[in-house]
Amino acid sequence: MAAVAGSRTHKIGSVFNRARNLVRIGLLEKPVWLDVYAAFPPLREPVYRVARPRYGRARDPIAPIFYREDTVRAKFYRVYGNGPRPFNLSQLNFKSTCQRFVEKYQELEEEGKIEEEKLFEETGKALLASGLLLQRRGVEKEEPQGAGARGPALQQQLQAVLGELQDKDRDRDRQGQPPGLAGPQQDSASPS
Repeated sequence: MAAVAGSRTHKIGSVFNRARNLVRIGLLEKPVWLDVYAAFPPLREPVYRVARPRYGRARDPIAPIFYREDTVRAKFYRVYGNGPRPFNLSQLNFKSTCQRFVEKYQELEEEGKIEEEKLFEETGKALLASGLLLQRRGVEKEEPQGAGARGPALQQQLQAVLGELQDKDRDRDRQGQPPGLAGPQQDSASPS
């Protein structure tokens, strides 16, 4: 059999033909299945075929998997981004900010007290109330000089007021009114 090991005869003919020929020349002892195969051959003899490359778009046999919370995660990353620090995956009980957000979102969704449109914003407010600061994308974090001396209660109040102002601006945008024209229009005094 050593003489055949390096050859590529497995690509020519079937296993039956190769085994029969090796028995004829004395390189192989007659296997038990050879007589059974000769007595009951298959309808179509199995032969080696080179797989031809398919042209066009190849179909993926595995369909993409989406979970219900994937839409919430996508919206979270679109609004808040990844955050300022990388994930710490060395801790076994590590939960990312996004995962905490999704869990709180599902909790509020199960309660059913909040409308579907406001659920995302209310989840952000609930996490803020529990002490988790969420920073929207594109918003620079600026701390005044005395920011370290402020208590967490004051920080939460400021964040709540900021969130309400942003909600009012969004409502005005939906109604078609520019955000700068909230009150009565003021005439700008032109220099004379």
